[in-house]
Amino acid sequence: MESIIFSSQIATDLERYLKSKSFSKLGLIADSNTYQACYPLVQETLPPHEHFQFEAGEINKNLDTCKDIWQWMTDCGFDRKSLIINLGGGVTGDMGGFCASTYKRGVKFINIPTSLLSQVDASVGGKLGIDFNGFKNHIGVFNEPETVIISDAFLKTLPLPELRSGYAEVIKHGLIKNENYFRSLKLHNWETQAWKDIIEKSVYIKKDVVNKDPKEEGLRKILNFGHTVGHAVESFYLDTERHLLHGEAIAIGMIAEAYLSHQHIRLPKDELDTIIETLLGIFGKVEIPKEDLDAIAQLCFQDKKNDGKTINCSLLKKIGECDYNIAVSLDDIIESLNFYNAQHP
Repeated sequence: MESIIFSSQIATDLERYLKSKSFSKLGLIADSNTYQACYPLVQETLPPHEHFQFEAGEINKNLDTCKDIWQWMTDCGFDRKSLIINLGGGVTGDMGGFCASTYKRGVKFINIPTSLLSQVDASVGGKLGIDFNGFKNHIGVFNEPETVIISDAFLKTLPLPELRSGYAEVIKHGLIKNENYFRSLKLHNWETQAWKDIIEKSVYIKKDVVNKDPKEEGLRKILNFGHTVGHAVESFYLDTERHLLHGEAIAIGMIAEAYLSHQHIRLPKDELDTIIETLLGIFGKVEIPKEDLDAIAQLCFQDKKNDGKTINCSLLKKIGECDYNIAVSLDDIIESLNFYNAQHP
């Protein structure tokens, strides 16, 4: 399991960490937004290094960008004793870690997540990968970074929709594992919270689950609550004008799968209503055209929790308790999306 450093002085803590390590060359990978907004916070304290910048956006988390990264690493002469810093959100951590893990059969890397989403979710668990032909995280590996350095200072650089996107995963952590945590989260003025405390609580919830099931053979699947439907919605609109941020899609998925939880494993109706009120209050409502529902549902067959042609969901017994490997049908998925469409914010 990777070590995690919760930093209150990111430049100082990163400098101290790098001085304690031995490496032949240092490289830094960042997207265009992070390079402009976050790189200046650490640039002056870094030792001599090479850097690679790619165009921001999930749409660029693909093999073409990987080829560019691998070529850059080759041109810079990185060897297996090099160290890569992935500075950015989930796209950078996923793809940068994947490229580092496969270049010359693996070079060491550290992640410095800069978005709330990457700090509470992608920072833990060693899942690395890229999208492929419209399928989310279709190509990838499990591999741990040397360390993860988390600082809430980067959250000040985020547009509000990006901060809100990360908040979806925070809410999910409470729903699957800790009812008191869920009920402590703000519905109104949610952006004014004590983010440092929230990040630490969410990281420890995820880390506890991952420690018990590193390769997602069982319990770890609960971390995918909301993601069977949510990833399908996100993937369907990925390359379109209706593109959704990850957390926006997962909020839809959590409402749909909370409905399935009520239908299949008796999540109490009042708790279903609480979940709907919370998520619609924060994320609002997205209209999903009826003509898109079947194609979105078909994408659920690509979910990595599935067993053959069986769609497996992680569903809630109650707020704070989640079960996994609950089989649902294509009609169930469509019904859950119709249920979402019928809600009023």
